[in-house]
Amino acid sequence: QVQLVESGGGLVQPGGSLRLSCAASGSIFSINVMGWYRQAPGKQRELVAHITKGGSTNYADSVKGRFTISRDNAKNTVYLQMNSLKPEDTAVYYCNAQTVIGHHYWGQGTQVTVSS
Repeated sequence: QVQLVESGGGLVQPGGSLRLSCAASGSIFSINVMGWYRQAPGKQRELVAHITKGGSTNYADSVKGRFTISRDNAKNTVYLQMNSLKPEDTAVYYCNAQTVIGHHYWGQGTQVTVSS
């Protein structure tokens, strides 16, 4: 089992920045990919970004150039630095961990609201 605890969400004005953190515990040795998904009201959950244990990254087109995902393997933590935030980035952001055998684990979610 893997437990994920997110932090760092909140309310920010358009153009502002936020940094999300996700700390993993439990069977962390089994984790291969960690990432962030988001779900806006009335929409499906979508991938924002993910990063492999080796550091390879992938981003949704909508966040490329604005968001940066990073990972501290020593602290078992993944970060999402979000810059130039837009109202359409408003959503609940979920941390995800995928194990080497394909199991997915999810955090409880953290609300990000971009509004003036």
